[in-house]
Amino acid sequence: MLFGKLLPREGNFFEMFNQHAAHTVEAAHAFAQLVANYSDVRLREKYTQEVDAAELAADHITHEVTKAVHQTFITPIDREQIHSLINTMDDVTDLIQDAAETMSLYDIHHITEEITVLTTLSVKCCERLREAIALLDKIATPSNAEAALKTCHEIDRLESDADRVLRSAISKLFREQPDVRELIKLKAIYEQLETVTDKCESAAKMIEGIVLENS
Repeated sequence: MLFGKLLPREGNFFEMFNQHAAHTVEAAHAFAQLVANYSDVRLREKYTQEVDAAELAADHITHEVTKAVHQTFITPIDREQIHSLINTMDDVTDLIQDAAETMSLYDIHHITEEITVLTTLSVKCCERLREAIALLDKIATPSNAEAALKTCHEIDRLESDADRVLRSAISKLFREQPDVRELIKLKAIYEQLETVTDKCESAAKMIEGIVLENS
């Protein structure tokens, strides 16, 4: 087993997960500030750049995790679980960046109440995801495993809230928005923000599986 002895037995995957989750929250908070200060062009640009920086940092960690999976002989959890989880987490930051870019490309002129509500739910989902990720390396302790599962259930509830907001928002658009171009723009933004919560829920389900298999 010389080949196995040349490879590290366990990489610092949990720490990299934590770092990625922190950057995801940074991106979500920057996007929330973008929404809150949208009328100020200077601040809008500032927070868009912060979203981009957080996404880039998260993307770097995704590459590091992928590389570590191939260089590590024995991983702390299943390799496919590591690969799926980090890529789903990366999808979250990508979607936040996409939403910021779409708002600029579509030349959104004002922030609707629905954008604000969906942004708030997205931020909460990202924060809860960070909390669940932080518990992954401690799930051998029953109380931590239970806390991780509870946090994942909270993410599921937040995603359901976002889904209801999206349905209501689209219904309102088709009933009250006379400008077809504006309708298309806002519908795209609403759907992107709701998809952020969808991806957080997908990551939460993966965490649930890891907890149930390893606690």
